[in-house]
Amino acid sequence: MQPNYARGYPQGSMKSPAATRRAAGPAGAMPVPMPQHAMNPQYLAAQRTIPHPNDAALRRSRKPTDKNMPEGLDEIVIGDGVGQYNNLRDLEKRLDAAIVRKRLDIQDSISKTVKKYRTLRVWITNTVENQPWQGASGNPGSGRFKVRIEGRLLDDHNDPTVPEDEDESSKGDNEDGVRDSQGGSSQAGARKPSQRLSHFFKSITVDFDKSANNAGEVKPVAWNKPQASGNSTTPSNAEFDSIQFSRSSQENVNVTISLVRDETPERYKLSKELSEVLDVEEETRSGIVLGIWDYIRAMGLQEDEEKRQVRCDHRLRAIFGRDQMFFPQIPESIGPHTSPMDPIKLPYTIRVDEDFHKSPTPTIYDIQVAVEDPLRQKMMALTQNPQYTAGLRQIAALDDQVALIIQALTHSRARHAFYKALGNDPATFLRRWTNSQRRDLEMIIGDANGVGDGSGPEFRRGGPESAWETPVAKEAVRYMLAKPEAAAPR
Repeated sequence: MQPNYARGYPQGSMKSPAATRRAAGPAGAMPVPMPQHAMNPQYLAAQRTIPHPNDAALRRSRKPTDKNMPEGLDEIVIGDGVGQYNNLRDLEKRLDAAIVRKRLDIQDSISKTVKKYRTLRVWITNTVENQPWQGASGNPGSGRFKVRIEGRLLDDHNDPTVPEDEDESSKGDNEDGVRDSQGGSSQAGARKPSQRLSHFFKSITVDFDKSANNAGEVKPVAWNKPQASGNSTTPSNAEFDSIQFSRSSQENVNVTISLVRDETPERYKLSKELSEVLDVEEETRSGIVLGIWDYIRAMGLQEDEEKRQVRCDHRLRAIFGRDQMFFPQIPESIGPHTSPMDPIKLPYTIRVDEDFHKSPTPTIYDIQVAVEDPLRQKMMALTQNPQYTAGLRQIAALDDQVALIIQALTHSRARHAFYKALGNDPATFLRRWTNSQRRDLEMIIGDANGVGDGSGPEFRRGGPESAWETPVAKEAVRYMLAKPEAAAPR
């Protein structure tokens, strides 16, 4: 019996193309074998335990995947089970197509960054203590003021003009006298907004106007948003609705509050030339590229043969400074025409006089801020739902079970056809069966040169020395039997 080599082929019949090329060379030009280095036995043992990469592919190829009922099975099975299964298969195909289409639509919507703009109302107020008109004349120069900057998104469900009172005990001073609001009353904490004042700005700076009375108090008050590192959560001092600071002064002081936007993706201020093309003054980089592309298509500036080549009209020529432009170069060419957006400037006068504090009124500003579409978070929750992945694994396991059942039904149908034909006309069936097996044997052995017709005694003889015991015959028989039609006589 010949040794059973991998994949069922004898070792002597396996030749590499390099060996054929060496044999065709001149006589005596024998290749010199390369020296082989000895390998550590422990590495050899570890290498034997590693499965061959072809084994997994071979197992996958043997795994049944067909889930369609074999033809003619409804004539054998009693009842309407086959028809109901086919109806379920059609319904499954339509349902899978609808789910895939909807998921693609959701992913496309998520990839498109859609921003909505809401109004952020900012209240600026100040209180005073130890001022001369408050009876602190015995301690001159001890007068102080305390400024509070609070911002909330306007909500249609309550009165936006009245800010909620927050619990003063939940606020603490940090360095430079700045006080951050981290909490509030129990009612405010019950419906705390998801996007607070600090969410919309990178930094908040208060600059004092220089004057003779506050020459020593010109140091600005600044807050910068901490940067979250890695997967860490946002620090607690980066989430607040109001910020406070205190300074000593007995005179009215003019200040300017600068707010630097924090947007993702970041918007940029456009140059005059670029604004004429896009008809906007502020835009993101992706919006700029898409706007230029829409302008090119609307004006018909693409070349006829090379669609990526753009003919520049007078507006594009003012931006790029050339007559033709290769479209992939546009994103890197718009840099000189964009600049960071100017910070929002809010002027405010800190009043310490008695007349103002008899009936103090806050200074209110309304700022348009970009917020995420609330549907985007819900759509991301749908696409990232772990239950969906678990459901896919469960469906894949059920599909494997259905494929195994369909394979068993196919084999049962082949056996049914075999025994039915044998029972109807045994003589004719056996004759056809014998001829069919002989042709299969000739094809398996590879007797294509006319040497023998497959009817000799060596083909009918069994045992370890027979033609059926060769590795090539075993491998070919296994693949032929894997086909459903191989069990039926021809």
